[in-house]
This record gives sequence, structure tokens and C-alpha cells, in this order.
Amino acid sequence: MLQSVYFFLSLCNILSDNKTNVLEMDDKTLLENINNGELSAVRLLVEENKNLVWHIIIAMTGRNSDCEDLFQEVFLRVFKGIKHFRADARLSTWIGSVTHHVCVDYLRKKKREMSFQHDAPDQSTVFKSASDRSWQKTENEDLNKVVLAAIAGLPADFRTVISLYHLDERSYREISEITGMPEGTVKSYISRGRNLLREMLIAQVPDLTEILDDF
Repeated sequence: MLQSVYFFLSLCNILSDNKTNVLEMDDKTLLENINNGELSAVRLLVEENKNLVWHIIIAMTGRNSDCEDLFQEVFLRVFKGIKHFRADARLSTWIGSVTHHVCVDYLRKKKREMSFQHDAPDQSTVFKSASDRSWQKTENEDLNKVVLAAIAGLPADFRTVISLYHLDERSYREISEITGMPEGTVKSYISRGRNLLREMLIAQVPDLTEILDDF
């Protein structure tokens, strides 16, 4: 089953950004169809959740050559454990949690330094990233690149919760379930992450001060 799913994901080119026509289906029906071996349901599950998975992977690990392998690993784990999924949460929330665990395992194997104890980040590290010339704004740079670079300069936990909250529109509770952080920590990280991001952006582009006043 797993090898056939892996082949199917590759065959359908799920990793691409191409849009595909898929039918909408509630979680219960989708699970039943997947457990019955319907490949159309497999494709639908991936299409509905691939952006969420990508956002978490990139937020936690950065853009690197292992991202596609991590993406496939997430869905291999999802399909391996889907029969044991308890419908006490949204399916997408569970998939987000699986993604988070895959990234944690990856980072541990790579022996990268990253705090998952939810301690306060080193402020000096944050502002060192903000002053990094590699993403300094020039007249010809697109503002979007500056914003993305600023987000990349945030501590990993901040990047993760901000991506889930703003890009995937997840609630505090869902983010807590995905990351294992207490809801209070999620709220704090989002607030502090926004403030740091605002300071970093204004330091690079002073003209953004008025625009970011309501951020």
C-alpha cells in the first residue's frame, strides 16, 4: 500500500504547483474512501493539505534540498497511520501535527540547534538576521522578497505559528494541537513574532512605518 501511494504521488506530480480539478468531500467520507483504496480520495487528501504541509516544512526547516523528501515522508506517515486516526480533531489538524513531528525528527537527525521547549528566543540573534546584508533592500527589490526574508529571520517557533495563523488561517487551538504548544504560548509567540517582524521590516524599509502601524 505505501509503495503504491508513493508511486501515485510521484505519478500525479503532487509536488508541483499545478492546479487540479478535485471534488470536495467531508473528512468522514474522505477517510472511508481512502480506507477502501480509492486513489481519487488519496489525491484529494494531498491536494487539500499540501499547502499546509509545505508551510510547516519551510517554516521549521527552511528551503533546502530535503523539503520534497520531507513532504513525501509526511504523506507516507499519514497514509500509514490513517486507519488509526481518531476523528476528535479535524483531519487537516492531525496532518499538520504529523508534519510537525516529521520536521522535529529531521532536525534532531541533523543535530541542528532549535528550541522546542518554547523558551524565549535570543533577541540578539533575531536582530543580527535583520541586519544581514544578504537581504538588504535595494530600490529594485520587490517588497515581497523583503517580507519573506524578514520572516525567514525570525526564530523557528515564531515562523511556524505565524505561518499557521496567517497563511493557513488556523485557530489558536488548532495551532496548539499541531505544535504541542499551550494556547497561551501560541498567542504569545504570534504577538511577539509580529512585533519582531515589524521592527525588522521598519529597520530595512523606514517608509513602511505608517503601513505597519496597524500590524
